[in-house]
Amino acid sequence: MFPFLLAVHDLIFWRDVKKTGFVFGTTLIMLLSLAAFSVISVVSYLILALLSVTISFRVYKSVIQAVQKSEEGHPFKAYLDVDITLSSEAFHNYVNAAMVHINRALKLIIRLFLVEDLVDSLKLAVFMWLMTYVGAVFNGITLLILAELLIFSVPIVYEKYKTQIDHYVGIARDQTKSIVENKHTINKKFMKKLHLFVSDYQGKEEAPGDEDHLI
Repeated sequence: MFPFLLAVHDLIFWRDVKKTGFVFGTTLIMLLSLAAFSVISVVSYLILALLSVTISFRVYKSVIQAVQKSEEGHPFKAYLDVDITLSSEAFHNYVNAAMVHINRALKLIIRLFLVEDLVDSLKLAVFMWLMTYVGAVFNGITLLILAELLIFSVPIVYEKYKTQIDHYVGIARDQTKSIVENKHTINKKFMKKLHLFVSDYQGKEEAPGDEDHLI
C-alpha cells in the first residue's frame, strides 16, 4: 500500500504536471458529464470515443503500410503482447486486503446502529441530520466535483504558501481562543451576579417571615 500512497501523494501535489493534468482533466470532464447526462450515456460516449481513436489509428497505420509497402505489423502489437493476467496469489492478496476493510466497516456499522455507544450513535444521527441540509443544496455529483477541485488545489497551494497560511491560521486560532476565553469569563461573571441576585432575592423573601416570628 505504501507505493500506492506515494503515487497518490505525487499525483495531488503535481509532481508530474502532465500525468496529474491528464488525471485531473479526465476525471473532471467525466464528473461534469455525469452531472449533465446519465451514467449509461457517459459510459457509452467514452467507449465510442476510445473506439473512434483506436480504429482510426489502426486504419491510418494500415493505409500507410499499404502505401509504403512495409510490414510493421499491428500498431498495437506491443500492447497486445503485454501479460495482464492476474495471478491467483495477487488476487487472493487483494481480496484479503479488501476483506479486512469490509469486516472493519461491518463491525462499525453494527456498533453504531445497535447503539453500543450512545454518544457515537448520536454523533452519527446529528451528522446525518446535517447531511440532509447539504443534500438539499448539493447533489452527489456536485460534491464529488467540489471534492476533486479541493483535492487537486488545496495541497499544492498550501505547499507553496505554507508560511503565510500557517501565520494566518495561527492568528485565527489565537483570536478564536481569545473569544472563547472571554466568553467563558463573561459567563462566569454572569453566573456569579445571577447567584448573588438570587441569594438577595431569597433573603428579602425570608425577611418578613423573620419579623413576624419576632413579633
